[in-house]
Amino acid sequence: MSSEVEETESRPLKLVNCMSCGANAFIPGELRPLETTDCTKCGAELMMPMMLEHFELNSRIAAGGMGTVYRATDRVLKRDVAIKLMQPELADDEEGLESFYAEARAVARLNHTNIIHLYQFGRYNEQLYLVMELALAGSLDRLIDQLGTVPELRVLDIGIKISSALDTALKNKLLHRDIKPGNILFNINKEPKLVDFGLACKSEVGVDYSEQIWGTPYYIAPEKLRREPETFLADMYSLAGTLYHSLTGQTPFEAPEIDDVVLAHLNKPLTPPHKLVPSITRPTSDAIVRAMDKSPANRYQSYDEFIMALTAARSELLRSQLAPLSSSKPSRAKPAAAKEAAPARGWFRRGK
Repeated sequence: MSSEVEETESRPLKLVNCMSCGANAFIPGELRPLETTDCTKCGAELMMPMMLEHFELNSRIAAGGMGTVYRATDRVLKRDVAIKLMQPELADDEEGLESFYAEARAVARLNHTNIIHLYQFGRYNEQLYLVMELALAGSLDRLIDQLGTVPELRVLDIGIKISSALDTALKNKLLHRDIKPGNILFNINKEPKLVDFGLACKSEVGVDYSEQIWGTPYYIAPEKLRREPETFLADMYSLAGTLYHSLTGQTPFEAPEIDDVVLAHLNKPLTPPHKLVPSITRPTSDAIVRAMDKSPANRYQSYDEFIMALTAARSELLRSQLAPLSSSKPSRAKPAAAKEAAPARGWFRRGK
């Protein structure tokens, strides 16, 4: 028993900070950079830090097909950032390499409050990486899991802001092509940030993919499944599907098998959101239903139109929320003569 204690005590340890519970914890020093173990305090994942030039990678945020995203500290500028490392096995894959470069070029061209900012793109010891703005307040996907249904006002705010971000991308001749709750993150101010332009492509003449279909099945536009030329209206459909999921707690079409979900996008009528959740206002429901019309020609024909519809729905929602408050205010009695002379005051609603 004593030998086991001595062996444990002699093993080198590294002091790290747990990003989950905030506690300082020791991890085995023989772990290689980026390898992980469990926090002894809360059980969350702890990672052996790695230096990448002047960036210290501290914890893993997410992993995808193209690479893994880490939380890191910029030791020079003294700020936290997100760093995406390209998967090592893709280094010799010309197509994968070009996709990684394409994402870097795409994000670098875009300057919008609701698009994650790209700070740097580089290569270090054959490792390609992106340095990006850090958004640590979770994703819309996580928010749906936590709340079940997201409040309508917040959903409308997200829809308006992400539509504006997609409009900026479109003006730079880019389609996102993978809009979903997991690709909308929040910063500490709860501001939505659109991420992951890994599937982005140019939009000049519409994109025709005869061999592969890109996108997430639960939010994919019907024209992509029909292998028709792809335009910004496919992104609009996916965003509306994302808002639908946020409002109702359900994806637009649900089925046990993915193939059935895909067929539903093609053939099944969409149940309006207000039919699932009666508290959703009709203007919000109508805007989402139109943006998810199976025919691109019947959707809003610009992001400006979609933003106007969502903004009008937001105004109507706020009016409906304020009306009960105004009607509950006590009124003051006035002399009869004063009542006749005074102009009408207070809240009012326009007739339909």
